[in-house]
Parts: sequence; C-alpha cells; structure tokens
Amino acid sequence: MKELKDVSICVIGLGYVGLPLAALFSQKYKTIGYDINETRVSELKNGVDSTQEVSTDELKKAESLAFTSNKDEIRGYDVYVVTVPTPIDINRQPDLSPLISASKLLGEVINKDAVVIYESTVYPGATEEDCIPVIEKVSGLTFNKDFYAGYSPERINPGDKSRPVHKIVKVTSGSTPEVAKFVDGLYSSVIEAGTHLASTIRVAEASKVIENTQRDVNIALVNELSVIFDNLNIDTEEVIEAAATKWNFVKLFPGLVGGHCIGVDPYYLLHKSMSTGYVPDIIRTSREINDGMAQHFASSFVKKLIDSDVKIKGSSILVLGFTFKENCPDIRNTKVKDLIKELRTYGIKLDVFDPWVQTSDVPQMENVNFLRSLERKRYDGIFIAVNHSEFKELTISDFKANAGTPIFRIRK
Repeated sequence: MKELKDVSICVIGLGYVGLPLAALFSQKYKTIGYDINETRVSELKNGVDSTQEVSTDELKKAESLAFTSNKDEIRGYDVYVVTVPTPIDINRQPDLSPLISASKLLGEVINKDAVVIYESTVYPGATEEDCIPVIEKVSGLTFNKDFYAGYSPERINPGDKSRPVHKIVKVTSGSTPEVAKFVDGLYSSVIEAGTHLASTIRVAEASKVIENTQRDVNIALVNELSVIFDNLNIDTEEVIEAAATKWNFVKLFPGLVGGHCIGVDPYYLLHKSMSTGYVPDIIRTSREINDGMAQHFASSFVKKLIDSDVKIKGSSILVLGFTFKENCPDIRNTKVKDLIKELRTYGIKLDVFDPWVQTSDVPQMENVNFLRSLERKRYDGIFIAVNHSEFKELTISDFKANAGTPIFRIRK
C-alpha cells in the first residue's frame, strides 16, 4: 500500500452518500467518481447535483474531482470506495444485487495491492462472505494477499446541512491490522469529527445496522403509543411534551418511517438473525408497526372527514408532501406512497404536491394528480404528510375551502 499522501481514490456510486464523500476526498487526494447512470454523471460534470447534497459552488471548487460512467477510466486506482444502495426486494429480503454488480466491476478494474472499502449498509459478514469472493473470482486475485478490504459504514443524513460528512464520526475497519490502520488514517485525514476503529469488519457492519434498528424500534414504540392515545382521544404530542419534562425521557414523535435507512436496514439484521435460527421479535414487530402506520393515519384522517360531514367517496383531498422526510428531495421508500394508496381505497380523488420533488420523478399512480404548483382551489380536506418548512404555516384560509374543512397533520 502506498503512503497516504500519494493515494488515488475511486468512489463507486454517486448518490446521497458517494457524492459528498468524493467531494471531501478530492480536497486532499486525486479522486474520481463513478456511476452507471450516465445522466447523473453528465449533470455532475455540469455542476448540478439533483440530490442537493453538494452545491454547485462546492462542485466547481472540487478541481481534483472527476466524474465518469466509463469503467476503463477507473482502472488502477489505489483505493475503491463502494457506496451503492442496498435495498430490499418485494418480499422484504436483502437485495445485494447492486453490491454484487459493484464487486464484479471491481474485479474487472482492480490492481494488486488495492484496498476496497465498502460503505453500503449490510448485515454482519456480507463484505467478506458475499462481496469479496466476487472480486476474487472475477479478478483472479487473492484476498489479503493481492488486495485488501475495509468497511466504514456511511452515516449521511439526507437534507441535514448541519451535519455534513466531515462533521460525523466515522467507524472504520480493515481486513488486516495493517489495512485497518491505513483505512482509519485515510478517513481521519478528512473527517474533522474523528474516527472509531473497530476491531473487525463484522463489528463495523453490525454497528451500522443496529444504529437504524435501534431508532426504528424506538419510533415503533411511539407510533404504537399514538394508536393507543388516538383510541383514548388523547393528544399524543401533548403527552410526549409532558413526559419529556423528565430528564431521561427520549423525545420522539409518531410518523411515517420510510427512506433508505430506518425503513430498510432492520430487515438486513432480521435476515441474518433468522439464518442462525433466532427470530428477533422486537425488531420484527417494530417493522410491522411502522410499516402499518400509513394505514392508521389514513383511517384517522377519514374519520376526521366523516366528523366534518364530508361525503368520503368522490371527495377531493389535497396531500402535501411526498418525500420520505421533511426538507429533502429523497423519495426512496417513501411511505407517503402507501398513504396515498390507502386513501384511494375509499374512493377519494387526490391531488398531491411537494415543492421538493420534480413531478417527472414521481411514479405513476392511478387516479392521483401530482401538481406542478400549489393550486388554491377548494378541497374537502387537506392532509399534510411531510412537515416541509413550506407547509408549517399553512392554514385553511390559504385555500378556497369552508372554515370547517379539516387539515390533518402527522406532525404539528
């Protein structure tokens, strides 16, 4: 392995995780970003990041950063960092196909002594058991003799400008003690917040997957409490505010749990745990609760419409927000889609508006009209599904509606 100051880096996958990381590395190292999406690469070359994670000015300042979709241009780099998605399939099982494809690509371009660092969230063991054998098979090289590996789980929080990648502590690991030290040194050189060197790759993998699993379980508890309090006609947020006056109460609020992390990662741990013969009931049940909240919120909204004497079938409803979280353009695994489908089962006519989303990016949904701009027209009810800053001050007076027209907010 080369001295750190001389290394060249290739980041594979230029989404919410890969692009900010590539831009950061390029401040100190020769860096190239690779993505199979030619449109994405073209936009980045022109200084446009549709994820809004890296500004045009930041891209222009990254003079040592190149972009490509041509695999011939990424041969011979010293370090390869893999930041491709790790989704679940329709059966909620881990889908490692993007990771396997990236590993095949690495097998075609990797040279001896290169270090491959995976950042994609996986279950413990996936790096060494599923990915590395693919590189070995395609390249003909031997792991920990001809090339090496590390794992440093991503901790990007999409849309969070207060915590850019360099201000988030990085967990690091390597396939040998020497490589672990190299990987830790590489990240330490650009991460202001510091690093934590894990003893093994499996420990680092496990640390990542439980971060989001813990949060999923905690939110599931709050979501279940909200269902109980709804049935008791008690305001859940008032209860939480009261309970939060105790110093050790964890203040979370009910909501839709989507996105590419919290709504997905627990299934990876479930899969691995069940392969050992143990069914983790709390994790499994938490996923079921959170996946079912779209149905609960839709039902609560319909009840509110009925209380306002709205004829449900054929009613005209506006849904505000489609992303998986507020003030972010990310629609991956958004549970608003499930909410819309549930409302459609009541025969409701739906308009949907989200100022953070291009209508061309939204999947086609039957009998759902995605607005390009907010239309001030009469609605029988308004459902604020995502608490974008643009929606926080909206009142019924902003629409041509009766004073009694209900506005339903998941979060106040």
